[in-house]
Amino acid sequence: MYQTTSEVEEIEIRPQPGPQEAFLSSWADIVLYGGAAGGGKTYGLLLEPTRHVNNGKFGAVIFRRSYPEIIEEGAMWDESYNIYSHLGAIPKIGNLKWTFPAGARVSFAHLQYERDLDDYKGAQIPLLEFDQLETFTERMFFYMMSRNRSNCGIASYIRATANPEPGWLADFIDWWIEDDGYADLSRVGVVRWFIRFNDVTFWADTKEELEERFPGSLPKSFTFILASLLDNKILMRNDPGYLANLQALNRVDRLRLLGDSNQPERGGNWKVKEEAGELFDRDWFIKITSLKDIEGFKPRAACRFFDLAASEKKGSDYTGDILMATDFQKFVIMDARNKRVKDADVEKYMVDRVERDIFIMKSIGCDDYRVRWEQEGGASGKILSTYYMKAFVGFDCKGIPSTGSKITRAKPMSSQTEAGNIYVFDDHWTKEYLAHMHSQPADHDDMMDGSSGAFNELAENVLSWANTDDLGTIEDFEDLSRWR
Repeated sequence: MYQTTSEVEEIEIRPQPGPQEAFLSSWADIVLYGGAAGGGKTYGLLLEPTRHVNNGKFGAVIFRRSYPEIIEEGAMWDESYNIYSHLGAIPKIGNLKWTFPAGARVSFAHLQYERDLDDYKGAQIPLLEFDQLETFTERMFFYMMSRNRSNCGIASYIRATANPEPGWLADFIDWWIEDDGYADLSRVGVVRWFIRFNDVTFWADTKEELEERFPGSLPKSFTFILASLLDNKILMRNDPGYLANLQALNRVDRLRLLGDSNQPERGGNWKVKEEAGELFDRDWFIKITSLKDIEGFKPRAACRFFDLAASEKKGSDYTGDILMATDFQKFVIMDARNKRVKDADVEKYMVDRVERDIFIMKSIGCDDYRVRWEQEGGASGKILSTYYMKAFVGFDCKGIPSTGSKITRAKPMSSQTEAGNIYVFDDHWTKEYLAHMHSQPADHDDMMDGSSGAFNELAENVLSWANTDDLGTIEDFEDLSRWR
């Protein structure tokens, strides 16, 4: 209840019927909730401590892997206001803690590095919660389990949420997952018991079985409760477009976060990985011999992106460079190269590629041409980028600092390739290019990096191009007729 200047409004705070209610009703020592995106996981975690707010000695800590994940727009800290403020709790933004009228506390914290565990050596946490447990290391979870203890009259317990991802957590809940990577619906919600010795987990169907096998042991109970977007009726009603957002993901992320469209009730896939043919399948690319093969295609912008290796040594990475053109919806791989280049020859190699592109741009009538390269971290990367920029005076050129993993940077292009929006010229280099893309992730990923770099550069500004006037074509170049 809370009071306004003119009325008292009754607020009902409760779990949604179904998996969320089952999660909050489980008696197990440890409950893992989720297994897909959109199942109301974070809200469930925030509700759990409210049952103890009248116990002045009670405290809970809710962990995310990093601090920004707690405070970013609409994330856990923002969402907590929709619950705890109505229960009379007072927030302390500086240390991300809520204190309820009786003295109970709910704190938010992060464990970005394993060394952060040292901050909790003397902690006693009655309720320990992890949001997105798959992002934490195995050591983080089991070490913090040793800090899960209580002197407030409430037995200590743990609650966690997760999205599917191969790793230690997927291995830990393997009994609840079938061989195809999806949840075994007959086992969801079934409570089992385990103990840990020397980093090895021993499971049994009953506590007594483990006590008999390991005299003196103290088994813990555990269960996995599956939830998916289909179970979150409120989100589906308030944001029906969220389903489309999940469907637009690349194949691996879509299978993990949404699942198989033929059996959505089984949630996401815990075993699917970025393997050859998963991130990019050669059959997803549409081959063309001319831009005229794409109905209505008028190139509005193009980018030559270099992934620089600067070495010709055997076994080293290649210098991969990609020329990509786009209108507002389609993307075309115009040219792709992969070559080991000597340090001293890198600048000349880049200049030669760009000079060649000038004629291609004139041929296809594209005035918005950009030169980009991946900029390595640190001062040396900035210095090298400054050096290259001097070679391209008069061009739209710059180094792009890499952020996130190579796989993460490639996923937007992967989604568009699977959707049939990426075309590739059928040329002498095409077979090598498609084989390279199909093999990713692999030791050598230069052309993939160049492709995702060009795609991300062009895709960033699609909305701004949409308001430009049509670009006209100029005189044809006989030796470049295949580009038209």
